[in-house]
Amino acid sequence: QLQASGGGLVQAGGSLRLSCAASGLTFSTYTMGWFRQAPGKEREFVSGISWNVGRAVTGRFTISRDNAKNTVYLQMNSLKPEDTAVYYCAAKSFGSVDAISSTYNYWGQGTQVTVSS
Repeated sequence: QLQASGGGLVQAGGSLRLSCAASGLTFSTYTMGWFRQAPGKEREFVSGISWNVGRAVTGRFTISRDNAKNTVYLQMNSLKPEDTAVYYCAAKSFGSVDAISSTYNYWGQGTQVTVSS
């Protein structure tokens, strides 16, 4: 089970840190990903991190994980209105990071991020 949190309303240029707490799985062996879905759009990949990597940067976003806390984070900086979406964390038990949502076995419930201009 994955529980995402940390979303909210922020002004453009601001920052947010999303968290995703995992339970019921051997978190340290899972590749983790963050996806997002804006109204009327398809779900898209944001960032991912392999089981044996602690931190990775993708542009304005940094994904990190704390295997001791069974938690993955998404630090989002310099947010833009187009970043507004529901953000989902996901876990896959096999394979490396990829942007294909169907390869992920478990999904969190989503957390809303709204960036105002």
